[in-house]
Amino acid sequence: MRNLFALIALVLFVSGSADAQSSVTLRGTVSETVALSVSPSFTSGNANVVSSGNRVQLTLSSTDAESPVIRVPLLVRSNSGFKISAVFESKTAELAQLSVTDAHPTGNLVSPRVVNALERAPRVNPDGSEPLLVLTGPRVSLGGTLTSPNNALQVTLLIRLKPQTPPGSVVHLTLIGQPVSLVQ
Repeated sequence: MRNLFALIALVLFVSGSADAQSSVTLRGTVSETVALSVSPSFTSGNANVVSSGNRVQLTLSSTDAESPVIRVPLLVRSNSGFKISAVFESKTAELAQLSVTDAHPTGNLVSPRVVNALERAPRVNPDGSEPLLVLTGPRVSLGGTLTSPNNALQVTLLIRLKPQTPPGSVVHLTLIGQPVSLVQ
């Protein structure tokens, strides 16, 4: 019986407190985020990869005189429109091609329209003086975190060096993801 009286008193107190409050408004925003990483399945004996937030740094070593070609599975997560740029640095090698050859969602938390809305940069021979635009697109992730397995867009980045690259050449390629407002 004592518990019943305590319950009735609690209900009356809570309802009285609720009547005293007219309304509560909570406002907030979420920062625009673009996260880049390389798929864990990527293996290359002549590439070192460091991922951190919106950057991926690749260090490539040329082992023969042929035109080295490397395909990197890049994971893109964003809660806004995004662009990916690349900075190429090497004292002895020249970049012949940097392009996106494939794009597909990694799961059900990827926007269904993102693959068709991607804008891939033209396959040009860059001179290395300015960052190269690689890819732009709309929001990728519909939910999850920056490490969720089912909310990333996986794009295959093709890196081709010019054939006259001397063996032992070292190349640094930094990919940078940034949020952008896209006209929809």
